Amino acid sequence: MKRLFFNLSLLIVTFFAQAQNKIIEKPIIFTENRIQLTLEYLKTHYGLKQEKPTIIPKIIVLHWTNIPTLEKSFQAFYKETLPNWRPDIKKASNLNVSSHFLVDTDGTIYRLMPETTMARHVIGLNHCAIGIENVGGNKGNPLTKKQQEANIWLVNYLAKKYNIEYVIGHYQYTNFENHKLWLEKDKGYRTHKTDPGKAFLAAVLNATAVNNFKPIPQKSK
Repeated sequence: MKRLFFNLSLLIVTFFAQAQNKIIEKPIIFTENRIQLTLEYLKTHYGLKQEKPTIIPKIIVLHWTNIPTLEKSFQAFYKETLPNWRPDIKKASNLNVSSHFLVDTDGTIYRLMPETTMARHVIGLNHCAIGIENVGGNKGNPLTKKQQEANIWLVNYLAKKYNIEYVIGHYQYTNFENHKLWLEKDKGYRTHKTDPGKAFLAAVLNATAVNNFKPIPQKSK
C-alpha cells in the first residue's frame, strides 16, 4: 500500500514538473489598476463583491485571437485598459480583454496570468472560466495541428488541477444563459462569436473525453 501511494505521488510530481517545462511564463501587466478594474467588473456584471479578483475554475473556454502573430496577439492583452479599436465592448467596462493562456501556431503554450485570477474573455462566465487563446484562426490563418495538440495537453493538465465541469468553444457561451453559472446582469451585453471553430473544439473534446466533462446546456429559445 505504501509503495502504491509512493508511486502515485511520484506520478503526480512528475506530471506537474513536466508542466513547468511545457508552459512558458509570459505575464501581461497586472498592477493595482487592473486589479481594481477587475473587481469593479465582478461587482457590476456579476454582483460579486470581492477583496481579490479570484475565481474558482469550473469551465475552460477555447478561443482564437484572429490575429496572425504571437506578439501582436500578446499585445492585444498586455495593456490594462481596452484599446480604442474595441468600442463594441468598451461600454461594458474599460478593463482590457485577456486570457490565462496563449498558444502559438507551433504549439508553444504561454501563461499570461494565474489561472485563479479573473480574465475578461467570455461574457457571463469570467467568474468561473479559464481562457485559452490560440494565435490566428478564421479563414486567413487557420488553427494548426500543433495548437490542437497543445490544447488537448493543456485541457488535461487543467482538469487534473481543478474541478473542471465544462470545456466549451467561445461561440457556445450563450448556451449558459439561465444556467446556474451564468451571472451576467446586463441583458444587452452580448457579442457574436465563432471561435475556435466546431472542428477544432470537437477534436479537443474527443481527445479529452476521459475527463468526463458535462455536456453543455441546450441553447435557450
